[in-house]
Amino acid sequence: MDIVWSLMKWPAIACLVLPGLLVYLGLHIVRRGVIFVDLALAQVATLGTCVCLMLGHDIHDDHTFYWSIAFTLGGAFLFAFTRTHNETRVPQEALIGVVYVVAAAAAILFLSRTPEGNEELKRTLVGDILTVNSKEILQTISLFSGISVIHFIFRKKFLQISFEPESAKVSAWTIRWWDFLFYALFGAVVTSFVQIGGVLLVFSYLIVPALCGNLLARSLSWMLGIGWIIAILGGAGGLFASYQFDVPAGAAIVCTLGALLLVTFIIRLTRQGRGGIAR
Repeated sequence: MDIVWSLMKWPAIACLVLPGLLVYLGLHIVRRGVIFVDLALAQVATLGTCVCLMLGHDIHDDHTFYWSIAFTLGGAFLFAFTRTHNETRVPQEALIGVVYVVAAAAAILFLSRTPEGNEELKRTLVGDILTVNSKEILQTISLFSGISVIHFIFRKKFLQISFEPESAKVSAWTIRWWDFLFYALFGAVVTSFVQIGGVLLVFSYLIVPALCGNLLARSLSWMLGIGWIIAILGGAGGLFASYQFDVPAGAAIVCTLGALLLVTFIIRLTRQGRGGIAR
């Protein structure tokens, strides 16, 4: 038991504590209708890491993280200032998809020039959460705490622009700068978690709990509570499956979250059949 605890302690903390902020940001992303922006920003952050690896630096070097942040800020600026209210001709989701594909292709090209390119490519996708250590977790918790404080201070503006954009009594340019701040903070969260869990796990933690919350509830507080429960169940269930069946932890968590989303859909259909109303 001691061996199991020593192996799973920090991965468990990462899966049970860190996704709290991801769930909240995921609700913003779902309501904004830019579902794949997290995947795109995660891939852009990964591209910054791949550039450093190609230049011969170690993935754990501090400046590798700074390069990822810089690339992410560039992506945040692009997404913030290409958002328009009338997107019938060129939806922003199309641009987000292009950014993701190009960043992914560029990452493959850069990693092909490194000695362990295939292994690093796999790591960027599914991560290796079982190898996370206390330093990485504590640094990420500190970053998430600071970003949570900023979101709390400006919560009214962020919530209004995401959930009630038509009522935002500010100019389009002002909204774009608020969008940039949102995406910059969002990108910092995504970048830090990609270093721990990989692109697929970040996407799953951001979108699946938010979708479950939207399916079963109407108020923000209920959606947030349901999302947190789903994230905790997904993380705990995935880690248990990883230990029990000796499979990769990141992939197990993603599949568990997917199964929970399926269960949520069934519950939603059952409630509709019985005339139930989401809170």
